[in-house]
Amino acid sequence: MWVLGLAFLVDALDQNVVRGIIPQLKSAFHVGDFGIGIVMSAFVLVNGIVTLPAGYLADRWTRTRAVAGTIALWSVASAAGALAPTFGILVLLRGTLGFGQAVTDPSTSSLLPDYYARDRRGRAFSVQQSLSFVGTGVGVLIGGLVGSRFGWRPAFVLVSVPGLVVAAMSTRLREPVRGAADRVVAGQADEIEYASRGERVPLFAEGVASFARDLWAGLRADVATLVAIRTMRYALAGVASLLFVVTAVGSWMTEFYIRNLGLSQAKASTAFLVLVVVGGIPGVLVGGRIADRFVTRVRGARVVIPGLAILCSTTLFIVSMARLPVGACLPVQIVAFFAATVAIPSLRAGLADAVPSTLRGTGFSAFNLASVLFGTAAAPVVTSFVSEQFGSDLRTAFLVVIPVAYVGAFLLLAARRHLEADTNRLIARVVALQE
Repeated sequence: MWVLGLAFLVDALDQNVVRGIIPQLKSAFHVGDFGIGIVMSAFVLVNGIVTLPAGYLADRWTRTRAVAGTIALWSVASAAGALAPTFGILVLLRGTLGFGQAVTDPSTSSLLPDYYARDRRGRAFSVQQSLSFVGTGVGVLIGGLVGSRFGWRPAFVLVSVPGLVVAAMSTRLREPVRGAADRVVAGQADEIEYASRGERVPLFAEGVASFARDLWAGLRADVATLVAIRTMRYALAGVASLLFVVTAVGSWMTEFYIRNLGLSQAKASTAFLVLVVVGGIPGVLVGGRIADRFVTRVRGARVVIPGLAILCSTTLFIVSMARLPVGACLPVQIVAFFAATVAIPSLRAGLADAVPSTLRGTGFSAFNLASVLFGTAAAPVVTSFVSEQFGSDLRTAFLVVIPVAYVGAFLLLAARRHLEADTNRLIARVVALQE
């Protein structure tokens, strides 16, 4: 759980260092908000192309090996960004980081439900997500502190080092048998089973061409099966709208503190770190416990909890956009961010509960694709575009984009009537396969 969480931490660290060095990048390459939005979204194209095939492989290949190798590669790519001589090359190098999250998200998220049974998944996912928020906050802080003193290039090099350490740790993880925890829940096994360490699954056993044909046909079949799961359809739509808002706020909040609240770059980076750490980490930890506590007590708890949390969070963020002083604005945003992050463990655990173990890699890659396309890709660019239409006023831009989250909240609440049926159908399938 902790190692897989650290994989999320170093990914967030690499992605978010850009948010702390925005002034230095603008000065070095003579670009505006829109150009910075392109840099922050550069990895989206690669991520969008890779994520579904990566999810397909996560359902068929050794996931622990995939995680270790991918983290090592993206750490090298992140450090290479420090050598970029032009803005175009910087965008290209940052774009290569897209393969990192595309591979590690479905692999790690598929591993967790096999390590932990249903009544512990919320807490397991909460640890993973809390470390992701640590990486987000620390990435912005490192960018702000290092960038303002030594420049943007050393910041890229510094954040790449932890990834190599986590890659080495990932090689020591044991690979659980797929569906092992589900079989324990269904009473078909007494404990989690693990694959032999010497067991290797050849990736191109029958050649690359045969592999490509099988991947295309298998991926189409897997996606069709996932789309047929009603909870999945509602959850993906809800998550897309939620992450559009969360990413928009996360991408530009540091600049909001500078422009609209008058903070220095270092103070703005520190304020964002406080927002993420004080609001986000307790939010996901509390959210994980709530998700497990009420999973059998409240019908559709895995989607009801995030739906209500998002309604609360969205309203509070809108309130924080009033012309409040820093001392009033930041506490409101901390509570709002806390409420938003309460939703995350329930959402991921609910997806794990409703999707068969043999399809969880593809399921979480679809989750990732929705997050990337509508959140990471669209949100920074749309927010920067709206901001420029109003004279670089981020307060107005936030008031335009934040209400989109209400759509996600109501879609998740609507999924309530389907989640229990989908989960029970999955457990029945596990029992039938064993019989």
